[in-house]
Amino acid sequence: MSAIAFAIPGDIDLPTGGYGYDRRLLAEWRAMGIPAQHVALPGSFPFPTQDDLATTGRAILSQPYDDVLLIDGLAYGAFPEGIAAGLAGRVVALVHHPLGLETGHAPETAKALLAREAAALRYARAVVTTSPATKRLLASDFGVPEARIAIALPGVDPAPRATGSAEDQPLHLLAVGSVVPRKGYRVLVEALSGLRGRDWRLTIVGATDRAPETTRDLIVAIAAADLGGRIDLLGAIPDAALAEAYARADLFVMPSLFEGYGMVLTEALARGLPILCTTGGAAAETAPDDAALKVAPGDATALAKALASLIDAPARRRAMADAAWAAADALPRWRDTAAIVAGVCLPGFGQKGD
Repeated sequence: MSAIAFAIPGDIDLPTGGYGYDRRLLAEWRAMGIPAQHVALPGSFPFPTQDDLATTGRAILSQPYDDVLLIDGLAYGAFPEGIAAGLAGRVVALVHHPLGLETGHAPETAKALLAREAAALRYARAVVTTSPATKRLLASDFGVPEARIAIALPGVDPAPRATGSAEDQPLHLLAVGSVVPRKGYRVLVEALSGLRGRDWRLTIVGATDRAPETTRDLIVAIAAADLGGRIDLLGAIPDAALAEAYARADLFVMPSLFEGYGMVLTEALARGLPILCTTGGAAAETAPDDAALKVAPGDATALAKALASLIDAPARRRAMADAAWAAADALPRWRDTAAIVAGVCLPGFGQKGD
């Protein structure tokens, strides 16, 4: 059987959804006996230097020719067309979400990234993406034929149901995700600034070093809203501490402006948490309607109204929590995800007892 050479830029151990997805694929393939290896690429993507592109080329071309090149979209979407063309027919591209749709890019930068990714994807043998919404986007805006796109929803691990905060404690709101512009935390702070009269506390868990200016702005916004005593910005924390944060939560909040899938939403579902999220990108489809209240991304007024309605309605939160817990049974597992991606990379996988 051919092997999978999984090329991933940067530090695979970073606590982000995309890297978490990549790590789990590699771990599941090891457990399944599927030959696969991690090919480390420079961390400068999606804005590689010429030296980094040369290093990338050497790393990829050093792989056996009959290996399948699975390349994370953070790198592949930024490949110059000449490099992508030179790998035509050998690459399976993994697209978490289009690079040009990352919030915070200047318009000309976003336009250039979108054009470069569209050009690179023309040369991929197949594309794996993480949601039906992203598949539709790649077909409609990037010209990728639907027949070449496979969906491998992120898996989720079974988890105990959240117990929530104690009765004499403020309602515990939880948000999880790196502090980057796309996550919309400034909008959440603006929404909460008008809800001081209600009894709540917010914990934000996620790396604070990915976009330092965004983190500084968020800290300033929290202070300016006089919410420093009610919002805890924890940064990245160990898995055990994150599990404890989910267990103590009463309401999960995701104010993202755009999501390619929204893995934290299924993690919240797995713990039976009611959800308040936006409709940005695939998030509208990831969370079931009976378990989640959804608002337009970037609308602080709508977010505040939704927050107030849920804070004031414990019976509604309980009903949403029950719906979330029921939905958890149908969530995909990581072994299923890994099998789908392996099947795209290695046609015939699983057909002869592989």
